[in-house]
Amino acid sequence: MKTFSSIEEAFEWWVKNLYPTLTPEMKRGKAVQAMQDYIYGKGISEKRMKQILLEYGHFEIETLVKYKP
Repeated sequence: MKTFSSIEEAFEWWVKNLYPTLTPEMKRGKAVQAMQDYIYGKGISEKRMKQILLEYGHFEIETLVKYKP
């Protein structure tokens, strides 16, 4: 199991490691658009990154917020 400290870090890993292994049919539409938006700095929201990670990979996303007074 691989753990990431942020959604952006996980998405970058997905772009470099999982995206190239997708079938040509899966690389059309949302996946390729999200990858291009990220690579070329066009802007991609964290919400959209999460959607792509969940749809095109086996990711489990948890949010942890800690406050220590």
